[in-house]
Amino acid sequence: MCRNISSSTNVIIPWVNEFKYLGVTLVNSSKCSLDHAKKSFFRGANAIFGKVGRTASEEVILELIKSIPILLYGLEACHLIKAQLRSLDFVVNRLFIQNEQY
Repeated sequence: MCRNISSSTNVIIPWVNEFKYLGVTLVNSSKCSLDHAKKSFFRGANAIFGKVGRTASEEVILELIKSIPILLYGLEACHLIKAQLRSLDFVVNRLFIQNEQY
């Protein structure tokens, strides 16, 4: 068990397993978590599909999806391993698979 850190104003800073800083979720030992980014991306994509439905062309839907910066926001600050990069590819591929089913 580690001791809590106290600031110069005697505010206690507790130990946590993960924290969010400038939109990037950092987990133990400075690893980045992509879970929140993926959930937010799918939430935004589903909102777009909910508004335009089948009325918009595929090109319009893809341009709207490209305008969602949530998935890649802040990732330049992280050192991603191959598994995380494949995970991001899966998110985008899954979106196209869902789009084809409708």
